[in-house]
Order: sequence, then C-alpha cells, then structure tokens
Amino acid sequence: MTANGWLQFAIYSAILLATVRPVGIYLARVFEGERTWLDPVLRPIERLIYRLSGVRADQEMNWREYAFAVLSFSAVSMLLTYVTERVQHMLPFNPQGLAAVGPDLAWNTAASFTTNTNWQSYTPESTMSYLTQMAGLATHNFFSAAVGIVVAIALIRGIKRTTTGTIGNFWVDATRSLLYVLIPGSLIYALLLIWQGVPQNLHGYTAAATLEQPSQTQTIAQGPVASQEAIKMLGTNGGGFFNANSAHPFENPTPLSNLLQMLSIFIIPAGLTYTLGRMTRSPGHGWAVFAAMFILFTAGFATVYWAEAHPYLLVHGATQTATATAPAGNMEGKEVRFGVSQSALFATITTDASCGAVNGVHDSFTPLGGMVVLANIMLGEVIFGGVGSGLYGILIFVVQAVFIAGLMVGRTPEYLGKKIESYDIKMCMLYVLIFPLIILSLTAFFVLSPSIGLPALTNPGPHGLTEILYAYTSGAGNNGSAFAGLNIPANPTTQWWYNVALGWDMLIGRFLMMIPVLALAGNLALKKSVPPSPGTFPVNGSLFTILLVGVILILGALTFFPALSLGPILEHLLLKSGQVF
Repeated sequence: MTANGWLQFAIYSAILLATVRPVGIYLARVFEGERTWLDPVLRPIERLIYRLSGVRADQEMNWREYAFAVLSFSAVSMLLTYVTERVQHMLPFNPQGLAAVGPDLAWNTAASFTTNTNWQSYTPESTMSYLTQMAGLATHNFFSAAVGIVVAIALIRGIKRTTTGTIGNFWVDATRSLLYVLIPGSLIYALLLIWQGVPQNLHGYTAAATLEQPSQTQTIAQGPVASQEAIKMLGTNGGGFFNANSAHPFENPTPLSNLLQMLSIFIIPAGLTYTLGRMTRSPGHGWAVFAAMFILFTAGFATVYWAEAHPYLLVHGATQTATATAPAGNMEGKEVRFGVSQSALFATITTDASCGAVNGVHDSFTPLGGMVVLANIMLGEVIFGGVGSGLYGILIFVVQAVFIAGLMVGRTPEYLGKKIESYDIKMCMLYVLIFPLIILSLTAFFVLSPSIGLPALTNPGPHGLTEILYAYTSGAGNNGSAFAGLNIPANPTTQWWYNVALGWDMLIGRFLMMIPVLALAGNLALKKSVPPSPGTFPVNGSLFTILLVGVILILGALTFFPALSLGPILEHLLLKSGQVF
C-alpha cells in the first residue's frame, strides 16, 4: 500500500461527500413534486406523457397497487427484450449480421437487465446487435434503475406519512425518475465520456492491419458505447458493451473516465441518504445512515487494498515487489494503467453497489481480496448499494436495529415517530431470509451436481466453490459481476441449467424481495405518529450508526460465514501452508 493509493481514496471520498447534499436535495424536490431548474423544459413533456398514457397524476396507490404496477411494468419490458433478442437477426442496426440469441441465453439476459443485474453469459460485441444493445439492454438500464429508485421513495413516504393508505403513484414516480434524473444525467455523462475518447457511432467493426504482422488483420469492435456506458454506471447496472467491461480502453480510456465511473456508481445511492433525511424531516438520520455505509465502504476498501498489495502465492516468475517500473502486489488480472489501488477501489465500489462493472478480474484477486468483494454483495448490497435498492435494503436493517434497541431497554420500538410492531418485523425478516435461502440453495444444488454444475469450473478445490457461490450471490444481489473462471458455456447442458437457474435467481432476488419492502411501506403509512419520549432511541447519532453497522455485520456476514469458510478462507489457509490447486 502506498501514500498515493490512499490519497486517491481520500480524493474520491471528498468528491463523493461534496455531492451528497445537492444530489439529495434535488432528488427530494423531484419526488415531492417541487419545482426544479428543469421544470420549464420537462414539465410540459411530463404532462404530455400522462395525457397520452392515461395516467392520473393525482391518483395515488396503496402498496398492493404499487407492487402490481412494478411487477407488470417489469414483466412486459422483460418480454419485449426477450423477443428483441430472439429476432435480432431480422431487425435493422445489425451491421455484423449477428445471429438470433438462443432461448436460454435470451431468457437469462432479459431477466438480468430487467432486474438491474446485467449478468452477461456471453461476449457482448459478438452476440448482441446495435439495436438489441440500444432498444433492449440500454433501455432496461433506465427502466430497472427507475424501478429501484421509486421503490425506495415509496418506502420513505411510508415512513413519513401518517394514517394514510397510499405511498405514491408508480407511473408518476417512474416518469419523474426517468425524465428528471436518469435521462438528463446520462446525457451529460455520455458527453463527458465522448470527450474522454469513448466511441459513439453506428459504424460496422473496423478491420485494421496489426503493427507486428501487417499481413494479419484485427477486428476492432465499436458502436454506441458512450450512451450505454453512461446509464450502465449511473443506474448501477454494470453490463458492458465489451466483454472486458470497464477494463476495455473504449469503455474506460483515461484516469479521469475511471474516476467519473467510480463516482457515478455511488452518486445517486449516496444522495438518497440525504433525501431520506430531508423527506422525513430528520436530516441527522440521513447522515447517520450515510455514516454507516461509509464506514463499511472504507473497511472493505482497506482490506482489499491490503490483500492485493501483497504478493499472490500462485503467481510465479513475475516481480511482485515494488520497483522503479512495477508496482508492488498482485497485478494478475489488473490493468497496469490503474494499478493495485484503483483496481481495489473500483472492485470495492462496484460490489458495494449492485453495479457489477469491473476494471479488473475478480477471479484473479487473492483469496482474501476476493472474499471481501464477495462479502460486500452478501451483506445485501446495502453499502450505498444499487440506485434505490441500496437505500431500501439498509432501511430494512434500520428497522431491525431499532427493534433490537427497543428489546434491550424493554420498550416498544419506535422509528421516526412510528411504533415498530410484529407485522413490520415479519416483513423485514422475510426480506432478510429470502436472500441467503436462494443463494445457498442454488449453490448447493450446482456444487452437488457433477454433470450440471461442476463442468463449468476451471479451478478445483475451494476456489471452484467460490466461483459458483459468487455467481448466485451476484445474481440474487443483482450485482452482475463474476468470478470469470466460471465457464458457463462449457457444454450445452451446463449452459442451459446455469442460464435458467441464474435467471430465476436474479428475478427472485429482485422482485420477491421488493414485495416485503412495499408491504412495510404501506403498513408504516397507516400508523399514527407518536411524539418522542425520554426513552426513545435516537436514530440520528453515532450510537445508532454503530448499532446499525453491527446489525448489518451480524445478520449479513455471519449468515454466509460457513460458506466463506469453505471457499476463500480455506483457500487462503491452504495457500499459506504451501498447497496449490
């Protein structure tokens, strides 16, 4: 570890902190229907959309109606994406003449982009046409991000409101999320990326003679990259236009583009913590939640950076100590231009958020470095998390922390004036239990299936277990990154089973966990507000932040500790004893 690496972390953190308040205020104004600086241009467009679609902006929904709207909108858009993939060979904007996507892969990809996961069991530049990339996948990047944001806003409304059965109108919230937040943000961001050298065109791929052997040609893929890249990062989607994702120089060409990409992953999730405080009239609570997230983020980065700054015992014949021309530590799977510090920071950020974009190969990390990025997802993607999903995920832990605090002092738990009762805790526990159930069940099934799960492994022993565990954790957590050693297209049978299972893994991890969140929001909105008393546990101070961090670690990390013990922890101990695989 170097002073320069920590300085880069400090600069990133300072810039992120500076954005929290202005972004949070803007988001609150958007979703509370207040005037914004974009209103003169966008308000007429918004009214026109409602008029054409028949939406009554003044008619709100209860939590069941809101959930039905979320599910129906996502189901229809998923079906359209599936059809687009299956018939892309008959559609325009396919200059490479790419074939139709197979049924199991089309299912997996449609489920992946609908759930904000962006797991990619294919090589994008040789599988998806420009039209599929734009009309199918990029639009889903907008839609899935909007769904996550509005569910978080619905939960905040449930906390804020009293004795009412409604939590907002999904169609209004989704429209405002797209129109006022994601589209203008992505437009500005895409222009910045184009300025940095990211391609944006509809040209066919370029055939170029190589410098080493001019008689040979190299096919250079290109296309509408910048527009895809912008919403990929801002919406915490993560699916790359190229297989190498943000390690590819056409997706992430410069140090500035790397900084912008890391910042754009956290900017909305971090801003939503201030939105929480502003909308509930408790700004201190918003900062306390932000502090808990930032503590876990810092601890994760420090551990990954420390682990990757040490030599990797499996790498032989390469210098892993600092020299005048080489950095210290494990550089396998990392871009030289980013080095250990920026690779560790990017990996921590992308797994803290449900983004999944990568500028290095997580499979090549040391066992402890790989364990941390895996554990980040296992915590429930609540360390800032995905746009919206990170906030509503951590609010589930907030309610549980308040409940535990109430039990410790023998009082009925209260959260921002609302009494926390059995129904609220049941919804929280349902949310918490679904996540490990789907991950561990599918992992166990594929590990114990020699003809289905094991042929995809390229590494034996505990590392192979980690590859399968990471895949289903990434899917259920809607992250989308992978331990790239899992070779799913190893054979047709293996490919079919993994594609189908991962599709269900992603859908359950997204939508089955959203329903308890909306049910909690609806129940909280029905409650009366009670004034705080001397025995009320404050949720806007450092003590609450410490309790929240503890609850997240106990409920999140310890659930998966046995699985981690058989995977990366065992691999680390075996490597230290001299055993390799």
